[in-house]
Amino acid sequence: MEKRAQFSSKLGFVMAAAGSAIGVGNIWGFPTQAASNGGAAFLLIYLLFIFLLGYPMLVAEITIGRYGQANPFRALQKTTAAGNGRIIAGLVGLASIITVSFIFTFYAIVSGWFMAYALAPIANVVGANETASWLTDFSTSRNLVFTLLFALLSLYVVSRGLEQGIEKWSTRLMPLLFLMLILLTGYMLLQPGASEGLKVYLVPDFSRVFNPNVLIGALGQSFFSLSLGAAVMMLYGSYLNRQANIPALAAQVTLLDTSVAFMAGLLIIPAMYVAQHNGVTIFAEDGSLLSSDTLVFSVLPALFDTMGAAQYPIALAFFLLMIVAALTSAISMLEAPVSLVLESSALSRVKATWIVTTICTLFSVVIVFNFASMFGLVITATTQYAQPLVSLCITLYAGWVWRRNAVLKEMQEGNPELAQGLFWKIWPWYVRFICPVLVLVVIIQSFN
Repeated sequence: MEKRAQFSSKLGFVMAAAGSAIGVGNIWGFPTQAASNGGAAFLLIYLLFIFLLGYPMLVAEITIGRYGQANPFRALQKTTAAGNGRIIAGLVGLASIITVSFIFTFYAIVSGWFMAYALAPIANVVGANETASWLTDFSTSRNLVFTLLFALLSLYVVSRGLEQGIEKWSTRLMPLLFLMLILLTGYMLLQPGASEGLKVYLVPDFSRVFNPNVLIGALGQSFFSLSLGAAVMMLYGSYLNRQANIPALAAQVTLLDTSVAFMAGLLIIPAMYVAQHNGVTIFAEDGSLLSSDTLVFSVLPALFDTMGAAQYPIALAFFLLMIVAALTSAISMLEAPVSLVLESSALSRVKATWIVTTICTLFSVVIVFNFASMFGLVITATTQYAQPLVSLCITLYAGWVWRRNAVLKEMQEGNPELAQGLFWKIWPWYVRFICPVLVLVVIIQSFN
């Protein structure tokens, strides 16, 4: 079995973990949720829940991972000495790996769309209009080609290993993502109509703050924003060295993730109002957001079409941004099952990565050929049901099963004074009592 790797620096961990959390859900999902649920009111509640739910649970997952020094299947088992408890813990860890593997299968399809849409402006510039139409029109052939391309791109990064693959590319791609977000946002805020969107996003209507839809939407988004219950944060925690201060690093990851979500809203919501100013219909008569599920592939391309000579570079830059966000998340998804195979066999990393990627991609191909019946089903089964249920189990193990003294000892490895600080006075009981209740609310909402 390959010797267990470690992140070469704290920055490498933060970039990789933030890259995993910062994905399509931040740049597409968060602005869509905000636009549909009161704009600034949603933003306020989201910021509250990200630190009431997201941060404490992120600390729990990273801590379990570093303590276990193994994939989630084995790491969770080490939190309990009881026979039945170890079996159940192993099943929970295995469920998290299976869940994230299935998430990768549809994520590769959606990420393939980003690749196709990024190439479309180039095709238009060189006069290949038929090719451009094929790239942006929904078809089985296009979906198949770009799903395979994105899977190969993810395979390349993961097969290079932790330090030379995941860490190296995360530390390259994350600054690029921030730069592209800043430049695109700056450009969009200068367009006619953007000020109206900026007002909606930043000036709260306090009468909507306690609207049940706003509260539930913000709670759910705060949960999914940090990739909780999907094995990856626990796995990345297992690659941390013993000197790392887990609460501090988790706070940095949370802040980076939240910053990107905020900046994405600063880009997308004003862009929607720019589109409306340019004649694109974005809201129904009842005020609800049109095409919320396909915002990135309908409203924004329609907006780019109204921007004259700037349409092609802006469209290219935006979809490159989406590819970067998708790739940093996808490689963490792929790493979870790869780590399980590596630690359960004598296979090399390259062979393990090829085997796992092939299996996941074959399932993606099955979805592509049965899109209408399978695509939505897989998304619902994994993100709405499996991920919150697994996260609830992980929280119960962190709060109730894993002995408090053992948790403290693990955290003190990187912060000897932890027991005297405010964090340790709050976090243990908070994870035990409050976090399970909040996750249960997410689960109940998912089943409604």
